[in-house]
Amino acid sequence: MSTKILPEGDVRQELSNDGDHERFAHYADKHKITESLVTGTPVRAICGKIWVPSRDPSKYPVCPECKEIYAGLPKGGPGKGE
Repeated sequence: MSTKILPEGDVRQELSNDGDHERFAHYADKHKITESLVTGTPVRAICGKIWVPSRDPSKYPVCPECKEIYAGLPKGGPGKGE
């Protein structure tokens, strides 16, 4: 029996099918999220990611891009700006 050493280019990281590598809580319109939970239609986060919410977001870190975009938005929501 011999041991075979694979070159670095042949090494592949195996990812699970349930998207473990992309588990972040994303910011999106709460009404769209509620609708998506009921209908199963995809939602677009403020970072641009499109997904169908199905997990408890409090169990995951906030998407860094969503967090940065949200921090740059005017306070008070639509129609309540300065």
